[in-house]
Amino acid sequence: MAARPSWRGQIRLALVSISVEIYPATKAGKSIAFHQVHEPSGQRVRYEKVVPGIGPVDRDEILKGYEVEKGEYVLLDPEEIEKVKLESRKTLELTQFVDYSEIDPIYYDKPYYVVPADDLAEEAFVVVREALRKAKKVGIGQLAMRGQEYVVSLKACGRGMVLETLRYADEVHKASAYFRDIGNAKPDPDLLDLASTLIEKKASGFDASEFENRYIEALKGLIAEKIRKKGKRVIQDDSPDTPAKGSNVIDLMAALKKSIDAGDRAPAKKAAAVKKAPAKKAPAKKSA
Repeated sequence: MAARPSWRGQIRLALVSISVEIYPATKAGKSIAFHQVHEPSGQRVRYEKVVPGIGPVDRDEILKGYEVEKGEYVLLDPEEIEKVKLESRKTLELTQFVDYSEIDPIYYDKPYYVVPADDLAEEAFVVVREALRKAKKVGIGQLAMRGQEYVVSLKACGRGMVLETLRYADEVHKASAYFRDIGNAKPDPDLLDLASTLIEKKASGFDASEFENRYIEALKGLIAEKIRKKGKRVIQDDSPDTPAKGSNVIDLMAALKKSIDAGDRAPAKKAAAVKKAPAKKAPAKKSA
C-alpha cells in the first residue's frame, strides 16, 4: 500500500459515517522522457519564470491570480485556496445509487482503492461494501481533493471498494455532433452474420497482462539504432500516414469470410500437434 493516501475522510450514508483512506489504483506506464535540445550547441533548453521589464523571479514570489479586468488580478495564496469551505473536503456523502449500466463509461476518469482508516471503521465498511455488492449498485457523491471537487462513484471490489472520479456533463462532447453524418442504413444481413460469427470466435475474457506498450519498445529500438549510427537520421517506416480508403461490399464479404476461415484453421493445427505427441512416445515405452 502507498505510504501516503490521496485523501482521508469519511464516507457518509445517512447517519452512518465510515473513516476511510483512498489510494491511486493506477500508476504511470512505461514511457521515454525526451528533453528539448538546442541542435547547434547540443545544450538542453531551460525555462525561467520571467516578468516583463523585471526579468527572472523567484518561485516564492509567485501567487495565483484571477484576471478580473485586462491586466488587473485578484491574488490568492495557496493557504487561502486550500481553506475554501467545502464539506466534501472531508466527507463523501452518498446521495444516490444507480445500476452499473446507468453510467456511460465515457464519464469514468480515474480509479482509487478505498480502505477503512482503522479497525473501528472496518465493520461499517464491510456492511456498506456488501450492501452495494448485493444490490449491484454504485454509490454516487461528491468529493473535494487537490483543489477540485469531483463527482465520484463507489462500488464493491474484492475485500475493498473502488472509487472512480467522474467527468462533469460539460466536460464531455455531445456524440451527436460527431455521429450525425453517419447514415441510418441497415447493414446487409449476410455481412452482419459473418461479422457476428467472427466476433463470437474471438470472444474471450479480458486480461490486461496480455498487452504491452509496443510503441515504447519501438522507440527504444530507434534510439539504439541512432546510437549505433552515431546520430545519423533513421527512418524506419516510409509508408504514408494517410489511411487507406474503405473497401466496397464485395471486398468486405471476402475479408470477413477469409478471417473466419483463418480462425478455423489455426486451432486445427494445434490439435494435430497434440495428437502426434503421444504417438512418438509409445515406441519408446515398448523398447524400454
